[in-house]
Amino acid sequence: WLKGRIYERRSDISPDGRHLIYFVMNGKWQSEAKSSWTAISKTPYLKALAIFPKAECWHRGGLFNDKKSYWLNDGCGHLVLRDTNRLKRDTRFPPTDNFGGECLGVYYPRLLRDRWTLVARENRTKYNHVDVFEKRLLHGWVLRKVAHAEPPGVGKGCYWDEHEVLHDASGQRVKHPGWEWADIDRKRLVWAAGGKLFAAPIESQGIERAAQLFAWVDTMRAKINYPRPPVEQAFVEAD
Repeated sequence: WLKGRIYERRSDISPDGRHLIYFVMNGKWQSEAKSSWTAISKTPYLKALAIFPKAECWHRGGLFNDKKSYWLNDGCGHLVLRDTNRLKRDTRFPPTDNFGGECLGVYYPRLLRDRWTLVARENRTKYNHVDVFEKRLLHGWVLRKVAHAEPPGVGKGCYWDEHEVLHDASGQRVKHPGWEWADIDRKRLVWAAGGKLFAAPIESQGIERAAQLFAWVDTMRAKINYPRPPVEQAFVEAD
């Protein structure tokens, strides 16, 4: 278990779903991990195969290039507390665009890698920025992600998204301000709202037949039973 904060916008899952790269902070400045670190683990666990400490929160995190290699958002450099030969670090793959030294420096390259298109950028004030991404769906529909970067408000952090679905031909526009995350999964649309995961087929008339897939709110106070790894894998040595 981890008592700290995982920065989801600076984290990623490998294309085969086997590995997780994540950035976390727990504020324990005198620890080996220096209070904040980037780690690589086997999903769905947090036990680190590789740990790269850094005693501050600039940059950090990373992205997978493919199922066997990853890019580390290095900035001014990480320490290496533990490494692994299961995956290879790709030092020749920095993102071509610079989106700053915080969450957007990993989050936006991840969106672009996953076939989102950045269609608009608006600087409303010095500390209030809005960026618009779009992804084409079936039957002329478009999923729009409006990404906010601003001082935190009630129930929101510095970075948060809202979504809407648009239709090219009809001009129909359906806002979904409660969707915290949304994307395409094959021929269906999936989204998270209110601590629950939903999915619906993308049909010519729109997104109508929604089904609830999972409710995290039901597990917040319940025991979580993950499948246990085989005995020989229960403790992972540093490679």
